[in-house]
Amino acid sequence: MNKKSILVLIVSVMMAVIMAAMPPVQVAAEQVQETGDYISEIKIGVGKTANEAANSLDGYTILTNDDGNVDLNEDAGGGIGSKGNRVVYLGYKTTNDRSKAITDLAVMNMKGGYSVKDYELLMEQYMTEEVIPFVDSFLVGIKEYRENYASDNADNKARADYVHDALNKLTDDDCDNKGLGDLFLNETKYEMGDEAYNALSEEEKKNHADIVTIISQANGKATLIMVNLITRAADPEEDTWIDRFVTTTYDDLLALYPDMLPSDAEAELAKEFDDDAHEILSMWGALKDELDSYDTNMARLEELRNNDLSEIQKIIEEYDASTATDEQTEEYVQALARFTAVTDEMTALLAEVSVWEYLKSIEYGDGTLLDFFKQEREKVASDVTVLYPLVASLSAGQRAGLKFITLVDLIMIAATDGDGYKDAEIDDMVDTSIYEDVDRDIYKNGGVALTNEALRKQAAEQVITESDKLSLLSEILLGVGGASVIAFGVTLGRKISEYRKYSAELDEVERKIVQHGRGISEAKAKGYMDNAEVYEGLKETEEANKETLMNSYKAKSSFTNKLMLGFGIVMVVLSSVALYFTYRDLVDYYNVDYTPIPCYMIDEKDITEYNAKGEKIVIKNQSAYYKVVECNRAKDDEWYDILDTSGDLNGTVGRQWLALYAEKNKNKVPIIADSLKAVIGSADVPADYTTGIHMFGSDAAYDLNNHQFVWNNKAKSVYVYFTVDNDASGALFGKANSAGAAGSVTTSGYIVLAGVAGLALGVIGTLCITALTKKKKKAKAFTNDEK
Repeated sequence: MNKKSILVLIVSVMMAVIMAAMPPVQVAAEQVQETGDYISEIKIGVGKTANEAANSLDGYTILTNDDGNVDLNEDAGGGIGSKGNRVVYLGYKTTNDRSKAITDLAVMNMKGGYSVKDYELLMEQYMTEEVIPFVDSFLVGIKEYRENYASDNADNKARADYVHDALNKLTDDDCDNKGLGDLFLNETKYEMGDEAYNALSEEEKKNHADIVTIISQANGKATLIMVNLITRAADPEEDTWIDRFVTTTYDDLLALYPDMLPSDAEAELAKEFDDDAHEILSMWGALKDELDSYDTNMARLEELRNNDLSEIQKIIEEYDASTATDEQTEEYVQALARFTAVTDEMTALLAEVSVWEYLKSIEYGDGTLLDFFKQEREKVASDVTVLYPLVASLSAGQRAGLKFITLVDLIMIAATDGDGYKDAEIDDMVDTSIYEDVDRDIYKNGGVALTNEALRKQAAEQVITESDKLSLLSEILLGVGGASVIAFGVTLGRKISEYRKYSAELDEVERKIVQHGRGISEAKAKGYMDNAEVYEGLKETEEANKETLMNSYKAKSSFTNKLMLGFGIVMVVLSSVALYFTYRDLVDYYNVDYTPIPCYMIDEKDITEYNAKGEKIVIKNQSAYYKVVECNRAKDDEWYDILDTSGDLNGTVGRQWLALYAEKNKNKVPIIADSLKAVIGSADVPADYTTGIHMFGSDAAYDLNNHQFVWNNKAKSVYVYFTVDNDASGALFGKANSAGAAGSVTTSGYIVLAGVAGLALGVIGTLCITALTKKKKKAKAFTNDEK
C-alpha cells in the first residue's frame, strides 16, 4: 500500500463523517421509528374493591383476560381471623425505546431466600479486595497524565491535552458536573485523605473527585473509557515505549542486578515482569490475526470505499427532505444506518493496516517489528521472557492499564505524534455523566438484598405449615378440655344408666305395694282378717324397701351430680382458656408482622465470577439489579411505615408479602407488552410461551396465588406469562458487551477507543503518514541463545 492510497482512504472516511454531521442527516434521523412495543414501567394497584384498585392505576394499561381485569389476588382471603380479600391489579406503561424497556420480572416472598446483610458483607469485600487495589493502580496513570499535561515535551503535552479534552466529556454529578479531565488534574479525595478532604469547604470539595466512588459506582462503559484514556496519557518520558523496546534486551535487564547470581537475577525479573508479560501474551493472538489480515483488510477497504461508501454518499447528497417521497426518505434512512456501519468498519480497518505499516517501518534484529509481532503465540509462550523487555519499556501507568487497552492501542500510542492528537475530532462528542443509566441507590446500605441457591434452599426447608400455627400450651389445654368433655359424658351416661335401673326397681316395689294394698282390701271385704294382716306385713316390708331404694339412689345421684359438676367446670374453664389461647394464636397467625421489602434484589451469580485461582470475586454489573415494583400505598395506610410504597401482590392481607421486581438489562432482550397473558386456575403453559413472572432462581412462571402465601387453600392459581423480543438487536440488546453499562472494570474486557468515528480519525490519519515517513530504527533483537 502506498502513501497516496492511504491518504485517499482517510480523506474519504473523513468527508463521510463531516457529511454525517450536517442538519439533513439529523432531521432524517429523528424520523426513524423503532418497531415493537415494550414495557417501560409497572405499578401494582391494590383496593378493597375493583374500582378502587383500577382507579389507582390511572394512566396505566391494566392486565386483562377474556373476563376483564385480572385480579392477581383472586379469592386469596379466608379463614377465621383473616382480613379477607383485596383486589390486586397489575398496570404497565409502554415504550418503543429499548433502552427504557423492562427485560425480566421476578418475585420474592417475605420468608424467601435472601439476605441484606450478606450483600453488604459482599460489597465490603468488593471494596477492600478489588476497588481499593484498582484505585491504587489507576492513580499511577493519573499521576503520569498530570505530569504530561504540564510537560514541556510537545508530543507528551499534545497527548495529555487530547486526553484532557476527551475526559472532560465525562462528567461527575457529585462535583457539579465538572469534567474528569479537569478533576483528575487535582488530587482526588482518596489521595488527600479524609482529614484533609473534610477540612475543605463544600465548594472546594467539588474540585476533588472521589475516585473510589467513581470506580465502584460509575457506568461500566464510562469507566473503561476513562481508564483507556488515562493509559493513553501515561508515559512522561521523552521517547516512546517502542523507542525503548527496540534498544532493550533481556541481558540489559539482567544487568540491573549486578550483585546477584544469574539464577537469582532471573527470578527477580520473573517476579517483576512475568504477570504483565502474560497479559501481553493474552493479547498476542488478536494482534497477530489483525496483522495477518493485512491483504484482506486492504481489499475490504477498497471495496467499502468504491462501492458502499460511494453509493451511500450519492444517496445522502441527492436527498432533499422538502421534496422527498416516502420511498426516498426510507432509502435515505437506510443509507444513514449503512453509513454508520461502513465508517465504523473502515475506521477499524484503517487502524489495523496503519499498525501493520508502522511496524514494518521499524527495523528490529534481522527483520522488523512486524516480524516480531507476527510470531506464533505458541512460540512466544514457550519462552515468555522474550516479552520482558517490552514490559520493561512501558511506563508504570501503561503497565497499570494493560487490562484495558489492546496491543493495537499500545502501538498507536507510540506511533502517533503531537500533530495526530491535535487533529483528533472530539468537539462533537456529547457530554455524558459517568453515572449515566446507573441507579446509584443500589449502593446504599440496607436497601439491597442478595439471593442465591443456598439461601433459597434454606428458606424452603423452613416453610411453616398449618399444623405449626397453634402453641404447645394451646394444644395441651385443648387436650385437657377434651378429656373433661369425655369424662363428663361418661359420668352423664352412668347417671342415666343408674336412673333407669332405679326407676325399674322403684316401679317394681310400687307395683308390689299397690298389689299388697289391693290384697288387704279384698281380705277385709271377705272377713279374712288373718289374710289382711299378712298383706299388711308384706306392704310394710315393700314400703321399707322403697324408702331404702330411694335413699340409696339419692346418695348415688348426689355423688354423680357432683362428679358431673366438677367435670363440667373443668371442661368449661379449660375449654375457655384453650379457646382463648387458640384465638390468640390465630390472631397472631393471621395478623402478619411484615418485614421491610428490599428496594433491590440481586442474584449472587450475576455479580460474581471466579478468577484464575478459582476464587470468587465480585464484578461490576449494575444491570443485574432488580428494582421492586411500587404500588398505590399512601402514608396513612396500614404498614406504610414498614413497606413504604413497595408493592405486595398479596395486598398486605396474605400470610406474607410477595414482592414483584423488574429488571432493565441492556444486555438482554425486552419483554413485549402485548404478550402479557394471565392464566387463572390452570398450570397449563400457553402455546408459544416458555416463561413468565417467575421466582428468583427459576425460569418457570410462578403461581402468584401460591397457597404458601395466601389463606385460602382453595384459591385459584394465577400465572402471568410473557415473551421477549428475540429479534431485538444492536448495541443495546442481543449481544453481551463487556464494555457496556454493565461491564466489569475489575476483571476482563476492554474497549478500542480508536474505533469511535470522529474521535480517532485524526490519530489514524497522522499515524498513517507517520508510518510511511518515519525513519527506521536499527536495534539489537533478543534471541533465546543470548541468555
